[in-house]
Amino acid sequence: MAVKVINELELTGKRVFIRVDFNVPKDKKTGQISDDTRIREALPTIRFALEKQAKVILASHFGRPQGKVVPEMSLLPVAQKLSELLAQDVVFPDDCIGDGVRKNVQDLGVGGVILLENLRFHPEEEKNDPAFAQKLAELCDVYINDAFGTAHRAHASTAGMAALVQEKAVGFLMQKEIQFLSKLLNVSEEERPFVAILGGAKISDKIGVVENLLNKVDCLLVCGGMAYTFLKAQNIEVGKSLLETDKVPTAQKLLKRAKTKKIPLLLPEDHVVAPALEKGVKTQVVGLKKIPADQMALDIGPATIARYVKEIKKAKTIFWNGPAGAFEIPPFDQGTLAIAQAVAASGAMSVIGGGDSVAAVHKAGVADKITHISTGGGASLEFVEGIKLPGIAALEE
Repeated sequence: MAVKVINELELTGKRVFIRVDFNVPKDKKTGQISDDTRIREALPTIRFALEKQAKVILASHFGRPQGKVVPEMSLLPVAQKLSELLAQDVVFPDDCIGDGVRKNVQDLGVGGVILLENLRFHPEEEKNDPAFAQKLAELCDVYINDAFGTAHRAHASTAGMAALVQEKAVGFLMQKEIQFLSKLLNVSEEERPFVAILGGAKISDKIGVVENLLNKVDCLLVCGGMAYTFLKAQNIEVGKSLLETDKVPTAQKLLKRAKTKKIPLLLPEDHVVAPALEKGVKTQVVGLKKIPADQMALDIGPATIARYVKEIKKAKTIFWNGPAGAFEIPPFDQGTLAIAQAVAASGAMSVIGGGDSVAAVHKAGVADKITHISTGGGASLEFVEGIKLPGIAALEE
């Protein structure tokens, strides 16, 4: 890697600013954190800095407050959870810049931790405002970015301030993400076949990824709502299924490109259809060209599952992003769960990104059999697309 890692820097006695991704889900009724995975993922980096007798300053965004103070988007519940996980007090100021915060940092002892209030309470954060970046940079001697989930954003805390701090590096979580995602872009002959599975609602989110993967993979399995734009591109009627009409010409180009490169681009050959996406609705399985005009395809059918599982079994390297159907409402989760189980059983080097795919491997009880579960949905897609991420570029030597 062209970037340094936290363990390559001298941290003792220094003020170490760690940009973390604590944008965790919260229970709307109780306000309590419902899933602390992202906090736990950051612990190895935080603990390393504490063991090295650093003064640790943590910063994160939380939700989309649009540059205003929104009390429900305060990081206070995160500070409480973090204090519990670290078994030590976490100082929590009411802002992320200003005299009060500077005083908190000044008073912080070696081995102490501060979690700043939500960075996005200031509009300057997302604008990558130089003056705001300067105020953040003045709080520290060392800058560490461990927030892979926001590495594709050129914000003040992910890109701007990095240029203003001489000592900088990635944390262990970011290091792990870069290592595994880089492997997907450089698959050797021994690590083939390389199978990519792309699902989710829209083809528009994944055009660049499909284009780049057609240069890398041995087989591409397409499912989810995006598959119906590809089917429409082959003049197959898709009923009321999800369809991006304006992207049909793009899908045609991608199908042509896959054919020219002799890369199998597989699409669903049967579908689970229903008149609407709701619980308890009557469903039926129909063949490839048999989707009724008044029905929508909401999951892949058994023949498609069998075909995709067969390809997954052959793989030595797998990248999966996006569910096979309307995963959040049973029985439209069957295709996604079958893919999760097949990926886990394959023995391949597997990388999974995207919230629904990650939720699926947990729901299927196979998360521990996946080689790497990425914490950054959009960031991992852009990395695989071959785009240089601002949060990583800012740290390059």
